[in-house]
Amino acid sequence: MEFLRDLWGFLKVRKKFWLIPIILTLLLFGTLIVLTSGTAVAPFIYTIF
Repeated sequence: MEFLRDLWGFLKVRKKFWLIPIILTLLLFGTLIVLTSGTAVAPFIYTIF
């Protein structure tokens, strides 16, 4: 939780709010890859990359 607090503090102080969608997209793709790594959906996910 401290990391998230520090990250938010950095974004707020430096006015880097444009980074939020990029971070969220990377987290979404990472979660998608981890959750579907052992399923039949995996080959379709890996073709995206």
